[in-house]
Amino acid sequence: MNRAAAVSVTGLGMLTPAGTGTEATWRGVLDGVGTASPDPALAGLPVDFSCRVPDFRPEAHLGDRALWRTDRCAQLAVVAAHEAVRDAGLDPGTWDGTRVAVIVGTCWSGRRSGEEAHRDMLREGPDAVPPTLVPKVLFNTPAAEVSLALGARGPSLGVSSACASGAHAIALGRDLLASGACDVAVAGGTDSATTPLLSSAFHRMGALSRRRGEPAAASRPFDAGRDGFVLGEGAAVLVLERTADALRRGAGPRATLAGCASTNDALHATAPHPEHRVAEAALTTALTEAGLTPDDIDHVNAHGTATRRGDAVEALLIARVFPHAPAVTSAKGALGHSFAAAGAVEAALTVLTLQHQLIPPTANMDATDPDLPPLDLVTKAAREQRVDAAVSHAFGFGGHNTVLAFRRSPEPSRSAHR
Repeated sequence: MNRAAAVSVTGLGMLTPAGTGTEATWRGVLDGVGTASPDPALAGLPVDFSCRVPDFRPEAHLGDRALWRTDRCAQLAVVAAHEAVRDAGLDPGTWDGTRVAVIVGTCWSGRRSGEEAHRDMLREGPDAVPPTLVPKVLFNTPAAEVSLALGARGPSLGVSSACASGAHAIALGRDLLASGACDVAVAGGTDSATTPLLSSAFHRMGALSRRRGEPAAASRPFDAGRDGFVLGEGAAVLVLERTADALRRGAGPRATLAGCASTNDALHATAPHPEHRVAEAALTTALTEAGLTPDDIDHVNAHGTATRRGDAVEALLIARVFPHAPAVTSAKGALGHSFAAAGAVEAALTVLTLQHQLIPPTANMDATDPDLPPLDLVTKAAREQRVDAAVSHAFGFGGHNTVLAFRRSPEPSRSAHR
């Protein structure tokens, strides 16, 4: 199989601060309301609020042994993967697991468990460290746990490319399908980064919003009053298959993953290229792979973290590559920044936009920043619009850039928003 062969998204699974499940997340993002709230785990810190998955009860989904040996990060990934596989109409009890690949991106893996164990060791001594700590904190654990849960015995990879990790995992899943290494790729991202150490560290960097008095309005991508991102958590998993295989088994593709590309700025440990020129190379390469021109793009699901510099250089990139001004949105206004999960969540939302012809608004976008180039930002309410092709951006510390290009599926597809 060559890279030009069509690959479809046949299943979605999501857990986000808007809710558990794809349906809940889609409804919440369409509502365009911020989900940040005071976080008891961050009480007493300079930034004491976050976006957390509400009412997540892993014990309702996982057995005792899985709960004992896993961090919340891996638990979110396993639950999202189960939903995505069900949504795709696949049965792990009957599939050929040797032909199923799992690729899961994470920035922090078991950071939450690591911080808790370190605190307990300092307070009570080394015997307080749980024997399960090592597998909890390994970066391959979310992928390994998904493989174990699904009986997926094909390639299994943990991907860590900062906040591009989830999107990068999806691109690698497409590549494994293209190479013939698998017939199904279960790919996405997960992170649970709402911890005291990370909150303190990002605060010291000046990266977090300080709107303690109005946390739900704190994440303001592209807004004139933006002052940083909001810590978040979540997971999203996409099931990818060769389109011909999906149609052969009677599956209705949600969208086509038409092109992917990744680059690295090789410039700075945390800052993007001041004009996003290397990210532009990823964007144009993804478009070329997809057989698209910039004029074909109807929608950009932006990385849009609500930092002063990050949003500015991304706006410059969008305006330069897409002078026809496609509709732009950022889900982080509603969901906060879930790091590795964000690229996968936003890819899934792009798929839903193509399927439903509906673009979610950017929450908390109230005042246009006069220092940014003009963009057609969707604000206040979801917009019904014809969308045949769209791109999803994911950028990360260390200069990582990944862009995914999607086309509307030409085949009749199922509704995820009933």
